[in-house]
Amino acid sequence: VLLAAAVCTKAGKAIVSRQFVEMTRTRIEGLLAAFPKLMNTGKQHTFVETESVRYVYQPMEKLYMVLITTKNSNILEDLETLRLFSRVIPEYCRALEENEISEHCFDLIFAFDEIVALGYRENVNLAQIRTFTEMDSHEEKVFRAVRETQEREAKAEMRRKAKELQQARRDAERHGKKAPGFGGFGSSAVSGGTTAAMITETIIETEKPKVAPAPARPSGPSKALKLGAKGKEVDNFVDKLKSEGENIMTSVGKRSAEAAKVLAPPVNMESVHMKIEEKINLTCGRDGGLQNMELHGMIMLHISDEKFARIRLHVENEDKRGVQLQTHPNVDKKLFTTESQIGLKNPEKSFPINSDVGVLKWRLQTTEESFIPLTINCWPSESGNSCDVNIEYELQEESLELNDVVITIPLPSGVGAPVIGEIDGEYRHDSRRNLLEWCLPVIDAKNKSGSLEFSIAGQPNDFFPVQVSFVSKKNYCNIQVTKVTQVDGNSPVRFSTETTFLVGKYEIL
Repeated sequence: VLLAAAVCTKAGKAIVSRQFVEMTRTRIEGLLAAFPKLMNTGKQHTFVETESVRYVYQPMEKLYMVLITTKNSNILEDLETLRLFSRVIPEYCRALEENEISEHCFDLIFAFDEIVALGYRENVNLAQIRTFTEMDSHEEKVFRAVRETQEREAKAEMRRKAKELQQARRDAERHGKKAPGFGGFGSSAVSGGTTAAMITETIIETEKPKVAPAPARPSGPSKALKLGAKGKEVDNFVDKLKSEGENIMTSVGKRSAEAAKVLAPPVNMESVHMKIEEKINLTCGRDGGLQNMELHGMIMLHISDEKFARIRLHVENEDKRGVQLQTHPNVDKKLFTTESQIGLKNPEKSFPINSDVGVLKWRLQTTEESFIPLTINCWPSESGNSCDVNIEYELQEESLELNDVVITIPLPSGVGAPVIGEIDGEYRHDSRRNLLEWCLPVIDAKNKSGSLEFSIAGQPNDFFPVQVSFVSKKNYCNIQVTKVTQVDGNSPVRFSTETTFLVGKYEIL
């Protein structure tokens, strides 16, 4: 019977220990502390016995994998079990070191439980252990699929309602009646800003997940002003917490959360604030050539003070790639075409207060290879039973500065860790998902190229598709708001800008 399986140091200190029969902590620590003293130096053997138990062990760099069994246990079966235990540990730990083992202790214990149950070896192999510990659930997949369908239906219903509200407003204006409280850019009713944001979402669908504005209760304009003031108090409170060193977490989408780590919003947000957001979807061939590149961009306007609700944005467009621009239906298109200014068709009306409004969007779709911002060249070559992989990157768009770049290369399963040759930057080996992540903190004009070499058993097709993710504080298309002025008097208005360039999909197939 197998009594316990443990990973301990050369001095006999237990790091992880799993007991398969009833044993006290003092007992197991005593057995493991006695283990190094029982070994005779200079002799090659894999077990040592005392009067009551047998230790079957295997050295792993600075550690030991130890099985404690009864003396009448089958030594051949125990050695086979020991080999499986030793192969399981590198699956979960990148390095055979004490802190790494401690960090993944629960993963190891769950895997140990799949190998041995109630002291007896289960008939499992490494692949089965990996499958069992992943706990993949068909019911969970079905549940998620149903929930995604419900969310899509809810969004479709929301768009339909928004169109109905917009149509009702148009009908009211056409018949000369007073527009109802849900009017588009009008600020007569409190819910106007919220519904305007809904209509904006319908007309200009943003692909980036964002925090929805909190809906205001329809109880008159004075309440709306109080809500705005309360929001400022909350912002001041958050700023105070940040100044005192508190970490403030916001609930945003996964990709946005990653961006937020690098692209922290400006602390001093002006009453007129603009978010310039771009998202790229790109697919390249492994032998060169751009299969498809699609980029979507948008300027979102947020006004927090009613004094600055009647303004115009002066846009500077220095793009020479043929970007298609489109303004919001309530924006004066002629003014934008002739003077590159964004203003409302009716200058007497105001932009909504305390809500994000999309005023300009652009799109670029191309198969022109010179437009690729960051080229990736992955070159696997077979060498006997293994594959030597050379991969390099080069920044083609030198005006960009890419942060937190991660180039993810898939690896064959069940062949262990790759042997890294030369590398610019750092790497992470995810043994559970069979991925090699090449991590580069910054890629810019001063650091525009780099390479990675590694070797591992496999075929050239095993290392594709290569995926890339990054965030940037500079946008790809050179479209910026240079000035904001008031409609009356043309006086300049202070404003702040937040620029984000993100990856939706970036693959080399």
